[in-house]
Amino acid sequence: MKDQMIPDEVISNKIYYIRGQKVMLDEDLAGLYQVTTGNLNKAVARNIKRFPEDFMFRLTDEEFKILLFQNGIASWGGRRHAPNAYTEQGVAMLSGILSSDRAINVNIQIMRIFTRLRQMFTDNTVLHLEIEKIKNELHNQNKNLEVVFQYLDELSNKIDKQHQEPATWKQIGYKSYE
Repeated sequence: MKDQMIPDEVISNKIYYIRGQKVMLDEDLAGLYQVTTGNLNKAVARNIKRFPEDFMFRLTDEEFKILLFQNGIASWGGRRHAPNAYTEQGVAMLSGILSSDRAINVNIQIMRIFTRLRQMFTDNTVLHLEIEKIKNELHNQNKNLEVVFQYLDELSNKIDKQHQEPATWKQIGYKSYE
């Protein structure tokens, strides 16, 4: 039961997009590793040189309030300060300081999910580029159609003018003499 796999959806729901990066919060990671948030943060503090700003950062109070509001989490009790946020590299670095089998297995699973999310983003980017290409082609086709319709309008106007002008016919045949 202790080393049971965590559903990918549970981990995916704990990945947030903050400051333009996908991150996981210390309390969520602690829960996944089955350690207290305090013990996780103590282990990180003992190895702080392994966690530069692009691996881990503390949320501002404003970011934390927004996160609480978005997730509908009660803001009382528990935390005395905003949580630490770990980027993908920070989560990978955690595997070097947390040596339990559970932490290793959870980290492997998290890394796979981060990789899948990155692949989904790449796939979406390719899809967006294809859609833009189609839009541009349609735009060019619309311009071509406008030219065709413009020529048709000009031709139609010429035909209308010909029908509106009285035809001057030269009479052919017998002439009547009066």
